[in-house]
Amino acid sequence: MPLYETVLIARNDVTQQQVEQIADEIGTELEADAGAVKKREYWGLRGLAYRIKKNRKGHYMLLGLDAKPAFVTEMERKLGLNEDILRFMTVRIEEIDEAPSAILSRKSDDRERSFRGPKPAGRFESGRRRGFDDREEFRARDEFVREDFRGSPEE
Repeated sequence: MPLYETVLIARNDVTQQQVEQIADEIGTELEADAGAVKKREYWGLRGLAYRIKKNRKGHYMLLGLDAKPAFVTEMERKLGLNEDILRFMTVRIEEIDEAPSAILSRKSDDRERSFRGPKPAGRFESGRRRGFDDREEFRARDEFVREDFRGSPEE
């Protein structure tokens, strides 16, 4: 049977257990149809790039499926009818990679990089923050005013 990867995004109102339950239902229906869930990853509650049905966040789930094409079309139809699912995408693949996906491996890399070194001293090279009168236009004006009041050497 062909292999598929399905990523689904559930509303942020539902709990992780409810998302797992949706994945379990897909798994039981697939096993009844002589297929199997080869990979299952919960990516967590993540922010969306844009609002989807008034939601800013969603629960992400990845499923690696060994299924018949007819089952995949029926599964997509049921996911489209489910009010808790915001989006889903199914892609046919050559093989299912057993290693953790890029999303999960990137999360572990972020946890390892907690200290990033000392922070820069300040906005300018010396680290001293400049005040209102230290701006370049005020310094130029002050120099011009000083030259006028000093008097010229001809006097």
